[in-house]
This record gives sequence, C-alpha cells and structure tokens, in this order.
Amino acid sequence: MSSMDGLGPLGVTGLDGPDWAELLGYDAGHVWHPYAPLPSASPALPVDSAEGVRLRLAGGREVIDAMSSWWAAIWGYRHPALDAAVTGQLQHLAHVMFGGLTHVPAIELARRLASMMPPGLDRVFFADSGSVSVEVALKACLQYQRNLGHAGRGKFLALAGGYHGDTFGAMSVCDPVGGMHHLFASFLPRQVFLPRPPAGEGVDPSWESAARSLAAEHAGDIAAVVAEPVVQGAGGMWLYDPGYVRVLREIADEHGALLVLDEIATGFGRTGPLWACLSAGVSPDIMCVGKALTGGYLSLAAMICTKEVALTVSGGEAGALVHGPTFMANPLACAAALASTGLLLTLDWPRDIARLEAGLREALTPARRLPGVVDVRCHGAIGVVQMDHPVDVSAATAAALALGVWIRPFRDLVYTMPPYICDDDEVAQIGAAVVAAAKAA
Repeated sequence: MSSMDGLGPLGVTGLDGPDWAELLGYDAGHVWHPYAPLPSASPALPVDSAEGVRLRLAGGREVIDAMSSWWAAIWGYRHPALDAAVTGQLQHLAHVMFGGLTHVPAIELARRLASMMPPGLDRVFFADSGSVSVEVALKACLQYQRNLGHAGRGKFLALAGGYHGDTFGAMSVCDPVGGMHHLFASFLPRQVFLPRPPAGEGVDPSWESAARSLAAEHAGDIAAVVAEPVVQGAGGMWLYDPGYVRVLREIADEHGALLVLDEIATGFGRTGPLWACLSAGVSPDIMCVGKALTGGYLSLAAMICTKEVALTVSGGEAGALVHGPTFMANPLACAAALASTGLLLTLDWPRDIARLEAGLREALTPARRLPGVVDVRCHGAIGVVQMDHPVDVSAATAAALALGVWIRPFRDLVYTMPPYICDDDEVAQIGAAVVAAAKAA
C-alpha cells in the first residue's frame, strides 16, 4: 500500500495494487496530457477501471463521468454489446492495412453510416480521429475545386468561434482570434471568417446581410463553407439557431462552394436529432463524424460525402483522394462502431436525450443566481454554465469531485455532456456538481 499525501484536491489515498505515488510522480514529470504543461502543474486523477457511467479511481472511490470521456462514451463503460463486439473481432482480425485490402467490419460500417446519413451522403472515408477527418474533408474540397478547373479556390469560409481540431488544416478553420490556436496564426493558411452567429431564436438579418456580403466578396477564392451546426463545441459551447445553417447552405450553393459540416461533437444524437443539421433541414456535401462513433472504445472517425464529390475528386490528375492513414478502418474500431451505431438504431435514445435536457435545465437553474455567472444554457444532452472570468479548473474540479462527479472545465465554461444512459438521479447529481463547481470557480 502506498500513500499519495500532498497530491492536492485530486489525491486518492489508501491504495492497493500499483504504487500510484510513484506512477503519478513519473506521470507528472514525463507524460504530457492535453493542453497541459510538462512537468504537470497538478496531478492527474488515477483511474483504475470504469463501468456504467462511473469511473473507479485508484483506492476504490467511484465518480460519475459527466464528460462522457470528452463526449465519446455515450453508452458509458463496459457496455455488453460493445465489449462483445471488440472481443469477438479479436478472434478474427485486430488490424490490417486498408491499402488494397478490405474486411467485413469496414464494409458493413460504411453501409451502416450511409444508411444513417442525411440524404445524398453515402461515400465513406475512414480516418484515425476527428481532426484527421477534417483534414481529409479540406483536402477533398481543394481537389474537388481543382478538378473542376477552379484551382484558385484555395480558401475556406468558416465561422468565428468554431473549433475543428488540432492539426494544421483543422486549426486554420478554427477561430483565429478567440480560439486556442492563435499562437500558430503566422504558420496557418489564412481563411475567411464569418461572424459567430448570435444566440437567440431566428436569424439576425444584419448577420445574414454581412455574411452574404463577405461570401460574395471572396466568392472566387472559396472552396467550401465549414461549420459546426447548431452547437460550437470546444470553441465555447455556443448555441445558435438552425436557421443559420440554412443560410450557410444557400451561400455555398450560390457561389459554387461545398458545404462541410463538422458533426464530430454534435452527431449521434447529442443535440437531440441524430445529426444537428437535421434540425435545420440541411444536407451538407461533406460531413465529418467521430467521437461517439465507437461509443468511446477506440479512436475512429469518418469523412462522408456525396457521390458527386467522390467522383469529381477521384477523376482529376491525382486519380484519388490523396490521404491514407496507417490505421485507416481498423477492424477493432469498426466493430465497436457497428455495435455503437447498432444501439442507436435499436434503443429509444431520443427519449433519453429529451430526459437529460429536462433534467439538466432543472438542475442547473440555481447557477443563474451565482455571482460571476453570465449564462446558463442547455441543448440536448449538453449543459453549460458560463462565467465572467476564466475558471479556476483545480477548484472547480475539486468541488465537483466532492459531490462524486468528474468534470473538466475550460476557459470560462463549466459544462457537462453526460452519457445517454444516466438515470434521473445521476443527472441531478451531475447538475448539483456543476453548480458547485461554478460556485468554486
């Protein structure tokens, strides 16, 4: 047994098994965590196992994962269907290169995704991660325009406030000023940015006028319009009216540009409908999906496009879409994705999303009265408390943990995206923890 005394508010004591004090010491000095310095400014929370919606920490304490492991584990952990899919696939094929070879899980997953997509999207390119699927989408748009004789169309029209990933192409269509990638601005391609859509119902006429004017000004340069529909995720958990997505569709059509919708965070039911763009009645030319695709089990994403896009991209000088990840269409990941999407096709998850939204609205209401809170908003299985200052992440996290809930605030936001399987009591517990975290933030 080892002690972790002195490790701060996230410390866990009374540990059996691994020497966690030694392991966490090495972790803090040698293992880089997302958006964190090295050595670490604070210790990571040691997770021993997980089941249902709970993480079991070293030492045995359990906490609800109110983040769905960054929005991916929509069915929680150790789901029997997903466990069986992965272990069953292991008996056949763990991995094989996808260049010149194929396999049943990839083919069936492509068929499944095509059947679930908005109308017209049925050509599937598998990628390693959400960021990579965005990179592939941007490449496809550039090749598409080039093959049509529009080689000068080398820019993208994106929304301020957006976030599309951490790789260089994806970073270039993220918010260039308020986003987390401003440090790399001098290295990134310069894109054209529309103002962030205002909050509230309906489309603001002044926004639409400005957007159409800017798009017309750059019409000859734009290969595609890129946006997260209805909810901008890591750019600020910003909600906007679906009508803005319809305007983006019209702008793209008017100027011969493609419409790329990034549903990596919003897809698979998170906002209510299966795809957020369905609330706008819009089908894009290209959609990017990821995160919840495998239920959080393995990294997998996809770029899905129309037949017309695929044929145009494939018919040019390169004769192919010029991208090919080593672990493209990994069989284990495809098997997990088949199981996860199978649950979406058989379970009454829309009822659960509506239940989660109602529960979060009620549970987060007390946050409106807290000093420093500027907004409380919910949409689908998303609950957000926005502060008027940067959140003290350590204090906010500790406050939530004291109530048995794991959250990961960022910037000025304390938020939750819980697993769809949370029951009403767990939703209430999550809401109380978010309020406590906002109070401590």
